[in-house]
Amino acid sequence: MKKTAHIILLTSFVFLISCNSIKTNKASIIDQKVDSVLNLMTLEEKIGQMVLYTSDWDVTGPTLKSGYMDDIRKGHCGNIFNAHTAAYVRKLQKIAVEESRLGIPLLFGYDVIHGHKTIFPISLGESASWDMEAIEKGARVAAIEAAASGINWTFAPMCDISVEPRWGRVSEGAGEDPFLGSKIAAARVRGFQGKDNNLADPLTILACVKHFAAYGAPQAGRDYNTVDMSKRVFLETYLPPYKAALDAGAMSVMTSFNELDGVPATGSRYLLSDLLRGELGFKGLVVTDYTSINEMVNHGVVANEAEAGLLAVKAGVDMDMQGEVYFKYLKKQVDDGLVDEKLIDEALRRVLKVKFLLGLFDDPYRYCNEVREKQLVYAPEHLEAALDVAKKSMVLLKNQDQVLPLKKGEKIAVIGELAASTRDLLGSWKAAGDWDFMKSTLDELKAYNGEANVIYAEGCKTIGEDRSGFAAAMAAAGRAQKIVLVIGENWEWSGEAASRTSIDIPGVQTELLEKLKTLNKPIVVVLMNGRPLDLTRENELADAMLETWYAGTMGGKAITQVLFGEYNPSGKLTMTFPRNLGQVPIFYYEKNTGRPIYLPNDKYKSKYIDSPNDPLFPFGFGLSYTTFEYSDITLSSTELTDNEGLTAQVTVKNTGKYDGEEVVQLYVRDLVGSVTRPVKELKGFEKVMIKAGESKEIKFKLTSDMLAFYRLDMTYGTEPGDYKLFIGGNSKDVKEKGFKLK
Repeated sequence: MKKTAHIILLTSFVFLISCNSIKTNKASIIDQKVDSVLNLMTLEEKIGQMVLYTSDWDVTGPTLKSGYMDDIRKGHCGNIFNAHTAAYVRKLQKIAVEESRLGIPLLFGYDVIHGHKTIFPISLGESASWDMEAIEKGARVAAIEAAASGINWTFAPMCDISVEPRWGRVSEGAGEDPFLGSKIAAARVRGFQGKDNNLADPLTILACVKHFAAYGAPQAGRDYNTVDMSKRVFLETYLPPYKAALDAGAMSVMTSFNELDGVPATGSRYLLSDLLRGELGFKGLVVTDYTSINEMVNHGVVANEAEAGLLAVKAGVDMDMQGEVYFKYLKKQVDDGLVDEKLIDEALRRVLKVKFLLGLFDDPYRYCNEVREKQLVYAPEHLEAALDVAKKSMVLLKNQDQVLPLKKGEKIAVIGELAASTRDLLGSWKAAGDWDFMKSTLDELKAYNGEANVIYAEGCKTIGEDRSGFAAAMAAAGRAQKIVLVIGENWEWSGEAASRTSIDIPGVQTELLEKLKTLNKPIVVVLMNGRPLDLTRENELADAMLETWYAGTMGGKAITQVLFGEYNPSGKLTMTFPRNLGQVPIFYYEKNTGRPIYLPNDKYKSKYIDSPNDPLFPFGFGLSYTTFEYSDITLSSTELTDNEGLTAQVTVKNTGKYDGEEVVQLYVRDLVGSVTRPVKELKGFEKVMIKAGESKEIKFKLTSDMLAFYRLDMTYGTEPGDYKLFIGGNSKDVKEKGFKLK
């Protein structure tokens, strides 16, 4: 190690002793360590810590910068992403620690979104489990494997609320609801950073709240597009999950590509300084998304990249991802008096603080243990956890005449390109997942049901007009008792830069379903997709439909176990599935109009002339192999006060033949407000296992603060008046009861 690096460590050690001697708290110790390093740095070295470049190991966007190893050596790059494996990270870290002047360790980031090597279901699928413990465990496994592979920073969780199924990145989020989205965001942060936020634990990684802010509402559903909404909608619907993730301890935030209120997020002082650091009290580092400083030139708020960098640094951006803007222009801007060096120092302190919290100054190679990597990647308990979450994420949309579960030994025809695919099971943002390691759904069905009882035909591709495989599919189906048709989108059709103008199942897959229907045999449609789809035609043709999303490394086994009843499906939708694209955006917490649908007038009310208003499948919907019956609601009081809450209780009975889990959901409605209020808002849920024939009492505690909103004057609080309370198995099929807020 270079002499100067030893000096830094020694300086830190001196501060540690002195601070301990006067019983200074941990935060103060780190602050003084940060200052001890900062005082040794040149301006160029400071700016180097505000730079994040991609390695050539794994690239997730256009590559702009080469020669990053020389930049590390010169102190011009303090952070790297898209580099993993313990050996490769050690190689780069060694350059930083032993060959640069100050020996400051690198921070290593990677898109660990729904798993690292062991891939879990896509985030939208995980959210459908409504199981916070399972979601947190998924993030914990991802963190353990990523950390073992040299990574100490993930660009997750994505906290963007969205009601826009055309937008491909709904696959990466938690759906349409801010209450549920907030719970999930916090669970994922706890999973990545550990419940006690001990980032010094070498098996935790730094979480990154993204995309700040309102990225999930692009006009026309087109990725990177303009976002335009009222401040009330932003604060009430889109902001809560970001805040929940910050409250859970996330120490980094990523800016979004979109503009909000006419200003690109990466240059928005309101978002990054006034709101994020001011009102929300965020103390961590802010990083851009990939080249989003550069892209402000295209937005038209600056004339060139130099102006873009100036706008970003003054707005509160600490780190430039891949764009080279800070590296090229920031030093001259300081020298010319356009940027106060104190602003650079503030950004640098936040970057260095994170590195100290992660323990990188104590041991730069703490994430570079190859023995540990081999032990933890694809560990049996990780694969078991992925299987568990995959099963819990699946949503049974239809099960006419109890076609499911399948019976072992039944002869089934398995049809569809996706049935034999392993790559598609991983979905978008597969991180370091290896589809050659896995088994396909077809392989798992054969292993479970016996090769002689499974007849496969591809039928058709997921895209294109080729019908040449129809005849073979019809022949295979003719020899079977039941048909399992696996259809949907291939993995490239969801995720970033994967917006669609149609949400139909692509290609001729539905046409193949129509042909198979003429055989008059039970048809089970297994769906693989990353967004809500228009399934109106499929719903008419299929006897059963199982939404499996992209279920991950253990997806094939999970699908098989659900189809054969080894696991009773318990997932519930977290985004509304429309009847057609014309209903979009459609979501359960809509507001009433002056002419609501329930008026007796046949014509002059808010409705379509060619479609019902109701969705095909509402938010919170999901069937089971058993059935559940809800009692009427009992309230502990019909009045709610600030000092005393009320308890709402229902009895849920399993009236079917199978043990099963039910997600019991609580909604409220404010009937009269100073501003209009949604027809329903989720305020609680409980996932409960109920045995066949058993009844369970479910209680929810409602307090006045749960009814707060942004009032007419934009203050946040409650208003007295009449409310309705709803409890049920989805947002549509509910029991209701009235109460008053005093």
